[in-house]
Amino acid sequence: MPKAATRQKTEPKAAKDAKNGKSGPLDDIIKKHQSADFVDVELAKKEYLKRRSSQLESIKRTDKKLLRSMLYQMVLGRRFEEKCAEVYRMGKIGGFCHLYIGQEAIAVGSMLATDEKDMVITSYRDHVQAMVKGIRPEAVMAELYGKEGGCVKGKGGSMHMFSKEFEFYGGHGIVGGQIGVATGMAYAAKYRNSGQLVLCFFGEAAVNQGIFHESLNMAQLWELPCIYICENNQYGMGTSQDRAMSTRNIAKKADAFEMANEFVDGMDVMAVREATLRAIDRARKKSLPTLLEVRAYRYMGHSMSDPGNYRTREEIVKYQERDPIVLFKDSLKEAKVFGDKDFEKIEQEAMAAVDAAVRFAEESPLPNESELLTDVYA
Repeated sequence: MPKAATRQKTEPKAAKDAKNGKSGPLDDIIKKHQSADFVDVELAKKEYLKRRSSQLESIKRTDKKLLRSMLYQMVLGRRFEEKCAEVYRMGKIGGFCHLYIGQEAIAVGSMLATDEKDMVITSYRDHVQAMVKGIRPEAVMAELYGKEGGCVKGKGGSMHMFSKEFEFYGGHGIVGGQIGVATGMAYAAKYRNSGQLVLCFFGEAAVNQGIFHESLNMAQLWELPCIYICENNQYGMGTSQDRAMSTRNIAKKADAFEMANEFVDGMDVMAVREATLRAIDRARKKSLPTLLEVRAYRYMGHSMSDPGNYRTREEIVKYQERDPIVLFKDSLKEAKVFGDKDFEKIEQEAMAAVDAAVRFAEESPLPNESELLTDVYA
């Protein structure tokens, strides 16, 4: 983790002012929001141990080839994003760059449960989802470099990966903007009777946008095959969820629309997969939507320009005790599916893919000037 991802604990102004007289009514709330809360981590550990045996049974029932693909995609995503951080600091990637480190189990667990024909749409933290959906690492890295070999010819950059071929529809920079688009995509799938469903990813901060509530209401009313996946990494930019929401239970917000919902451990890839399969079954058989709150933790800042002064190093290290890749490897090993030699080979394959992606990006030419107005409609 970067050194900048720590902060010194400072006393909030309101707390200082309260010392001049009686304690103010907001003192306890302010204190709570200014300190790292590790209750979630410890509860998650206990809950994980309780379902450990059922998780191992689930692993044993799952195709070995699929399990390897899941681990490979998680490792590839981690190494790819680490390389992105490296070349960004070297000035080879410009603009905003939002990394997915710590959240790999969400994309892999949910997306590898779907069919190839199903549609995916997400926010600006989109590199890993793009690769899981089928876009080659070379095309994703070249897009980050702004090169012609990128998946949208270098015009989208980090936040706007896209591929109609692979049914991957972005990459959206407006917070919550993709939620309404996903609802329209699900409506189109139902109207055409295409048999497709939609996975819509967004962060917990997007839940505070009006489009979230409007979309969920419409999806339930019209019975649309859309799975809304809230990737709750607990920070909207530098603002913790506790400081922005009156309730921590995002999944239950779907109750207002009588929509099926579920809270999921986002550090457990098998838990994410099982929850997604239940939502897929609901979407395919009944054409009904689902809201999944998948709680995880991002180990890097909001973007590469984020110094991370709003959280302590102690907090980050505590959440790293539940690294999703480490948890999955431990489970695969305990279930006697893979061993250390298998893990080493997967690491080597992932690093080779990342190195090939960087070479491709650096060798790819810049877009031709003739492409300047191509695909521009307004």
